[in-house]
Amino acid sequence: MSKKVEVLWLCQEDVIAAGGLDMATIVDDVEEVFRLYAARDYALPKKVSLEWGDDPPPGEQRNHVNLMPGYIGGRFNVAGLKAIASFPRNPFRHNLPRASALIVLHDVEVGLPLVVMDGTLISAMRTGAVSGVGAKYLAREDVTEVGLIGAGVQSRTQLMALRVTRPSVQQATVFDIRRDRSEAFAAEMSERLGLDIHVAASAEEVARGAEILVTATTNIAEPIVRHGWLAPGSFYAHVSGYECEYDVIRHASKVLVDDWDLVKARMYSTVAYMWRDGEFADDDLYAEFGEVVGGQKPGRENDQEVIIFSPIGLALHDVAVASCIYQTAVTKEMGQKVPLWDSPLWM
Repeated sequence: MSKKVEVLWLCQEDVIAAGGLDMATIVDDVEEVFRLYAARDYALPKKVSLEWGDDPPPGEQRNHVNLMPGYIGGRFNVAGLKAIASFPRNPFRHNLPRASALIVLHDVEVGLPLVVMDGTLISAMRTGAVSGVGAKYLAREDVTEVGLIGAGVQSRTQLMALRVTRPSVQQATVFDIRRDRSEAFAAEMSERLGLDIHVAASAEEVARGAEILVTATTNIAEPIVRHGWLAPGSFYAHVSGYECEYDVIRHASKVLVDDWDLVKARMYSTVAYMWRDGEFADDDLYAEFGEVVGGQKPGRENDQEVIIFSPIGLALHDVAVASCIYQTAVTKEMGQKVPLWDSPLWM
């Protein structure tokens, strides 16, 4: 006789209580995923982007929902799916976050859903953690100054992760096209992290003074970072769209991504546009970052290299981090159990 099946529901407050803001642990999880990626212990289809409605104003991203499935092995051994909506005008028009997400995890033996959970926080935290792990291998060990272009949610988690992997960081500079957002960011994050955070007057001011530069924007109109702004020895985490000139990529010592095929398929970042336009060949890529974490290629080799890391974002990180939070929630008996069926109608 078939047994009753229940699915756990975890809201964002449950996710937080189960470790969703524990950046040090999430950084460790993300780093382990890159090792498993290098060992090919995963399954990762291309993400699907769902778009509809009228074209946005020039220079603005279209509203979209990305569907991102993945399986990751090792100590995680979990399969799942993240569905994440990105509506860039939400904060300004509706007082809502730009991104909202759900994550569903499945039992790998029988395929039943285990949990449906808020993925909004997990997505933001794991994306920040990716850059944090990137800095661990690709930034100088003695960096003290971080520059952030964009003052949204993502820059918050980027800075949190960089403080974990590069504790030498003591100060940050932030620029956003809306100064009020920069000022709110500086006030909040200086208190949260104990950093001296300065609000810059321009993107150039941020980039020229940064030992680690992060661009996390919704920009698609024209490049923000110009050639000649990056200092020798800097590490640049190119998190989002068309955020730098082609010449910035051309003159880097090393360019890395997380998954080159997915970067090209998504066609979202500067390096993808360059490949499309015949300005960046497959052989111009130094490595997929998992090769560095897995020990197959060296990361930073001297203090003069300018290194760019442009990840597209992997569902593997979402399902791995979500699985750890799920296990904590189960242990602590958190969340709400919702029946899937008392007995299946058909077998």
